[in-house]
Amino acid sequence: MAAIRAVIESIADTDTTVLIRGESGVGKDLIARAVHVASTRREGPFVKVNCAAIPQGLLESELFGHEKGAFTGAHRRKPGQFEYANKGTIYLDEIAELPHALQAKLLHVLQDFRFSRVGGHGVINVDARVIAATNRDLEEAMRRGEFREDLYYRLNVVEIRVPPLRERREEIPGLASWFLAKFNAQYGRQKKLPPETLARLREYPWSGNVRELENAIKRLVVLSDGEQAVEALVDRRLHTPVEAPRPLITESLREIARRGAREAERKALAEVLERVRWNRAEAARILKVSYKTLLNKICECGLTPPSRRER
Repeated sequence: MAAIRAVIESIADTDTTVLIRGESGVGKDLIARAVHVASTRREGPFVKVNCAAIPQGLLESELFGHEKGAFTGAHRRKPGQFEYANKGTIYLDEIAELPHALQAKLLHVLQDFRFSRVGGHGVINVDARVIAATNRDLEEAMRRGEFREDLYYRLNVVEIRVPPLRERREEIPGLASWFLAKFNAQYGRQKKLPPETLARLREYPWSGNVRELENAIKRLVVLSDGEQAVEALVDRRLHTPVEAPRPLITESLREIARRGAREAERKALAEVLERVRWNRAEAARILKVSYKTLLNKICECGLTPPSRRER
């Protein structure tokens, strides 16, 4: 994390846009707040917007505000979060979840920090620093057409990658002690972490990263048998065979459906061909397709007769 601190210090006196990347729970929110606190805008507001938690139909109004009568239910003018962040920092969490149509408007706002409220014509000027964060693979999202390339380069002026906790185990004792002091003070307890427990916490994989560690220490403090509960958690996980991590799904539902349909088609085609001993004319009759279509499908699916497979 020393490298991250160095980056934060080097951009403290600038207004550059920052993109924070990392797995869920690694502490992206804390990094965003650290950037704000270190900047010359520290006395201004820090406004967080979770782009994944707001319904798509309301997100534009949430970010940029709306005028009275702009849509059903808009009974009065409402400023947006960009206006509330004036002279401060706006933190756009889960930026990859921003609808494609709204990405275009955000791009224009980032160019000159001017926009109009939904249903309005007046131009509003704001002075805010933008920090965005995501746990998604934005490069893959761009290849799939789900994230605008021009917005990516507008946001990614300074990139901060936050490594998962399993890659910075030396920080676990310090974080655990900090959370322990925090929750002891909050709940009026005097719980302690024995050295052997701290050592075992360093061995734990922490798939939920800093958030999981925080919850474990909170459990230790608030429960009467918290120490035993944390010990049991660590024991159970350390003695459970670790499965290989599943690849992150980055496909859209439509792409998943198409892939499933292709796989089902290939399986059905292979079964029919095997049943008729690769009599293509008979297979075309059973599947109710032309002979030419059947040959094309065999080629697309990469199917070969048994005689060729044996060569």
